[in-house]
This record gives sequence, C-alpha cells and structure tokens, in this order.
Amino acid sequence: MDNSPYAFPAHSNQLFPHHNYEHLKEEHEIGVVPPGATVSSTVISMHPYQPPPRDHIIWSIFSTLYVNFCCLGFMALVFSVKARDRKVVGDHSGASSYGSTAKCLNIMALVLSLLLLILIIILVTTGVIAVTHAVQPGD
Repeated sequence: MDNSPYAFPAHSNQLFPHHNYEHLKEEHEIGVVPPGATVSSTVISMHPYQPPPRDHIIWSIFSTLYVNFCCLGFMALVFSVKARDRKVVGDHSGASSYGSTAKCLNIMALVLSLLLLILIIILVTTGVIAVTHAVQPGD
C-alpha cells in the first residue's frame, strides 16, 4: 500500500489523468458486518428547545402573603426559590422536582384555606358563631 501523498501536476494535457488509487473496502468486505446481514440504525430525536421547568414563584409569594395556611405558603416559597436556583445552575431535573413540590404545596394551601373559609361562613350563617356589632356610646 502506497501512503505517499499525491501531488497534482500544475499543467496536464489529460482532462482526467489515470492514477492508481487504493479502492476502499466495504464493511462486509473487511469483516465488520457478515455478508447478507442487514445493518440497522438508531435514530435519536433531539429537540432543539425544551421549555425550562416552572418554579411557581409568583403563586408561592401570593400563597405566603394571602393564604398561608399552616405555613404551607411559606414552604412553597422555599421550594420555589430552590427550583429557581436549580434552574439557574442548569439542573433541570432538580428544578422540576422542586417546582412540582412547590406546586403541590400551593394547591394544598389554597384548598385548605378555602375549606377553612367555607367552614367559617357556614358556622356564621347557622349561628354557631355569633358575630356581634360593637355599639359605640353616643350612637
């Protein structure tokens, strides 16, 4: 086998000069794939854009300020901040895990606060809890 590089002549009278190039062998000729075997390929789908995981930080702030039942809103805020930190670092699986925990805590805080509000309204309307108006002297 001649591994010396081929130097193209600067001026040649032939359009395509004849040279002895080595013929490259096919895969079945060198023994990589047995003759007659089918070659299979694997296609991996690479999506160019994946949306970043959600951290639910705005929802957690509102849950902390308005419906902070048993500090669930504050715990949701902590997990939302952790999810945002993981997202900034590039750990998308950790960010989605913390984000889903924050979402669950926000849902629990909202549901429990609504149930408490409905219970108080029912107790007030049935008369179990008496709401008295303070009368100012001189009215």
